[in-house]
Amino acid sequence: MSTYTNFTIETDADGIALVTWDMPEKSMNVFTSEVMDELNAILDATVADSAVKGVVFTSGKSTFSGGADLSMIKSMFSFYNDEKTKNPDQAAAKLFELVGRMTGLFRKIETNGKPWVSAINGTCMGGAFELSLACHGRVASSAKNLKMALPEVKVGIFPGAGGTQRVSRLTDAQSALQMMTTGQSLTGARAKAMGLVHQVVEPDQLVATAKQMIKDGLKPVAPWDEKGFKAPGGGIWTPAAAQLWPAAPAILRRESAGNYPAALAILKCVYEGLQLPFDTALKVEQRYFTEILRSKEAFGMIRSLFISMQELGKGARRPSGQPKTEFKKVGVVGAGFMGAAVAYVTAAAGIPVTLVDRDQEAADKGKGHCEESVKAAIGKGKLTQDEGKALLDLVTPTADYTALSDADLVIEAVFEDRDVKKAVIEAVEAVLPEGAIFASNTSTLPITGLAKNSRRPTDFIGIHFFSPV
Repeated sequence: MSTYTNFTIETDADGIALVTWDMPEKSMNVFTSEVMDELNAILDATVADSAVKGVVFTSGKSTFSGGADLSMIKSMFSFYNDEKTKNPDQAAAKLFELVGRMTGLFRKIETNGKPWVSAINGTCMGGAFELSLACHGRVASSAKNLKMALPEVKVGIFPGAGGTQRVSRLTDAQSALQMMTTGQSLTGARAKAMGLVHQVVEPDQLVATAKQMIKDGLKPVAPWDEKGFKAPGGGIWTPAAAQLWPAAPAILRRESAGNYPAALAILKCVYEGLQLPFDTALKVEQRYFTEILRSKEAFGMIRSLFISMQELGKGARRPSGQPKTEFKKVGVVGAGFMGAAVAYVTAAAGIPVTLVDRDQEAADKGKGHCEESVKAAIGKGKLTQDEGKALLDLVTPTADYTALSDADLVIEAVFEDRDVKKAVIEAVEAVLPEGAIFASNTSTLPITGLAKNSRRPTDFIGIHFFSPV
C-alpha cells in the first residue's frame, strides 16, 4: 500500500489492517482536508486488497482526536460569504456540497463491505466520534481520562457528519437529545450503557480486542442497513415519544433562551430523520447543517470562541517589540469559590499564589476549596498524588496583606460592592511593589469607576474569569 503523511498501515497475518492516525507535529489529531483525502485513499486501498479482511482504526497519540479542525469550518464561512454576493443560490449549493464531504466519507466506510472497528483512547470529540459511530465496532479504553462527546453545539454548530442520525438509532431519543444539545462528555461505561460503544477494556487491550471482534465474525453492516431495523424505544410513534417531542422544544427554549439555533436544528434532524430511510435522513441533516453554517450565531461563536482565542493565544494584537511578561508570584484577594478557583488555576500553571481574605479562617477555607479541586482531579486521572501535592504547596493562605509585597500581579475577587472593593484596592496598593498590576475580576462594576480609587490607574486593569473558572 501507499505511504501517508497522517496515517500508518500494518496488516497482520490474520489479514487485519491496523490504521494508526498520528498527525506529524500535532499534539492532537484533527480532521483536515488532507486527512480526509488520505482516509478516503486508505479506504479504497483496503477494499481493493483481497488480503485485508477488516480494519482496526486507532490513534498513535495519547488521545484519539479533537474532531474537525474548526479552521476548516471557518474556511467554509469565508467561501460562502465571498460567493453569496455573486450568486446566492450557487453559493448555497456549493456549501451544501462541502458540508456533505465528511458525511459521505463516513457513509462510505460504513458500507464498504469489510468490518471496521474503532479503538478509542483518551479524548474522542466531534467528527472523530462520528467516524467511530460509522465503524461497525467500537472499543473504548477504561482509563479515567477517556472522554467522548459531540460538543459542536458549544461552538454554534451541531454533529453534522451523521452524528444526529447514528446516535438516535443507537440509543433512545431522550438520551440522544440530552447528549447532543448539551455537548456533554461520556465515560466509556456511560457510552456502553447507552449502546454507543460495544466494549470497554483496559488501555493495553484496545487493539487486541478490536482485532478479536473482526476475527469473531463482526458483520460489516450497520444495524439501520438491515431489514426490519427499529430505533431504540420504537422511534417517534410511541407513548414515550408522545411525551418527549411536544415538550422538547419548550425545554430547549427554557435552557437556551433561543440563542442556540444549532440545538433546535438537532431536534429537527432527529425528529425528521427517524421517520426516513437512513440515506435520506443524512441529507436532511446535511441540509440543516448548511442552514446553520449560514447563520450569524454560528459564525460569531466559532470566530470568537475558537478562531480568535487561538489568535490571541499566539499574540495577536500584541504591540510589536513588547517583551513577554512572566509572573513569578500572584496574589488573589477574596478566598471564596471564585477566588479559590483562580488560585487553583494559577497554581496549576506553576505560579506561586498568595490567597488573602479578611481572617485566617476564611483564607484557609479558600485553600480547602483548592484541596477539593485537587482531589477531584486526582480521581479523574488528571493529576497524580505527587502533582496534586506540588500544586497545593504553591497556594499560601493568609490574612496578612504584606504577603503581597513581592507579587507581580494581584487579582481582586471579592464581593461586588464598590465600598468593599475600594477598601481592598487601598489595602493592596499600600504594600504592592512599583510596576505590579492590580486586576479586578468584577463582572458588573465599570473598571474606569473602580480605577478612580487607585493611586496608579495606569497599572489597574479588569480581568474576567468565567464561572466556574
